[in-house]
Amino acid sequence: MKDYTIIPVKWSDEGVLMLDQRLLPTEEKWLTLKTYNDVAAGIRDMVVRGAPAIGVSAAYGVALGARQFVGTNMVDLEDELDYICDVLGKTRPTAVNLFWALDRMKRTFQSAKSTGKSINEIQQILIDDAKAIHEEDIESQRLIAQFGGELIEDNSTVLTHCNAGALATGGVWGTALGVVRGAVHQGKTISVIADETRPYLQGARLTAWELLQDDIPVTLITDNMSGHVMKKGRVQAVVVGSDRIAANGDVANKIGTYMVAVLARVTAYRSMWQRRFRPSI
Repeated sequence: MKDYTIIPVKWSDEGVLMLDQRLLPTEEKWLTLKTYNDVAAGIRDMVVRGAPAIGVSAAYGVALGARQFVGTNMVDLEDELDYICDVLGKTRPTAVNLFWALDRMKRTFQSAKSTGKSINEIQQILIDDAKAIHEEDIESQRLIAQFGGELIEDNSTVLTHCNAGALATGGVWGTALGVVRGAVHQGKTISVIADETRPYLQGARLTAWELLQDDIPVTLITDNMSGHVMKKGRVQAVVVGSDRIAANGDVANKIGTYMVAVLARVTAYRSMWQRRFRPSI
């Protein structure tokens, strides 16, 4: 298996780099976003997508806007940052990570200002904190991959829905798809069945592409084939992402997740019933 190197958002001296996910899998094109307005457009127009990736991108957008501030008045910088956060916040109003990242960057600014830091120092502090957000996201993915990978048995085939991989995060592992990478990293033989995930085809365009980059065997199916492959015993686990997780464990995710969850539950009960009552020979 190849090294984990998929990182869809990066900081550079020229600006924020984004892998244009709208063009995958046929073209790998990187965009250099030189202003916070460019970053906002990248989030809004789905150059980048996935909650963690949006949060990282927003933090970099704030840092980029702060770096380009040319004034000498702290009040003006604060007003500028408030405006930048307002512009970025309007790009994806339902993205929790977006507002979490913006709030954190605001707190970082207030903390630096309260300790008497200069504008130049604050600009660097904001850049450093945006990078820290990115690094923390990758570390959280690593832990998800480690613990989740332990739950996947060797020689399993995993069904995925949508894309919750490295492309949807700060990169490297991914969240739900990180579980698959974690199992492979632990030396297990794992293959994946990725459904296409209509209407935007994240499974077909993104999940399958990611797995091919890492040399993990993947088969692409249409969404309405999930029940068939489960009935045939070709699926041992189902892994999906989640946009929201309630305190009782309920999840909300991309449309189509409920269908897969019901099928998985029925298939699990059917398998358990057969093992329990199959007559011995």
